Amino acid sequence: MRKTYEIEVDCANCANLMEESARKTNGVKNAVVNFMMQKMTVEFNEGFDEKKVMQDVLKACKKVEPDCDISL
Repeated sequence: MRKTYEIEVDCANCANLMEESARKTNGVKNAVVNFMMQKMTVEFNEGFDEKKVMQDVLKACKKVEPDCDISL
């Protein structure tokens, strides 16, 4: 399953760091951040709870960019 979320991030480099962190999160098959559109598209591995995975993604992203936000 694939889902798109609105994000708040201040710079393109931070968006890239968020994308890398999201991709490394357990349950995420792929993640793409579009800085200009302020959106993150996440493709989930089968059998994972998307809400739990996205909470983990948000935690991982906040480690690299504390000011970021993802509209869950």
